[in-house]
Amino acid sequence: MTSIRMTSTKGTRPMTGFILRIVIVALGLWLATRLLPGLHFDTPGTLFTAALLLGVVNAVVRPIAVILTLPLTLVTLGLFLVVINAGMLGLVALLLGSGFQISSFWTAIGASLIVSLTGWVASGLIGGNGKIQVIRKP
Repeated sequence: MTSIRMTSTKGTRPMTGFILRIVIVALGLWLATRLLPGLHFDTPGTLFTAALLLGVVNAVVRPIAVILTLPLTLVTLGLFLVVINAGMLGLVALLLGSGFQISSFWTAIGASLIVSLTGWVASGLIGGNGKIQVIRKP
């Protein structure tokens, strides 16, 4: 019996995991545009650019924001992280200009929750490095 589990393996291309994560974030953003009327992308290219830029912002800016707001995050038992995620999404919208529009703070909160949940579900299918591994059971 053969099952497929997405985890780390040797011999796969290193960019595969990165591209897969960008596609997952883009899927989350696309799903958010379908569920939330205040979120809009002009083109699919803008959607993928936003996904890539969100990854960069989450890697560079978000850790600084988390450290600076740590007391507030502790007092709210971690719920303030949702606000930080919405802020990162708002920063991406600001950087992309008119191609990516968020109508309100609550739309950003909803979109960040949808993107986070999409990423969380995908993380259950993808390992730490985002690479695909085929596991064969004897």
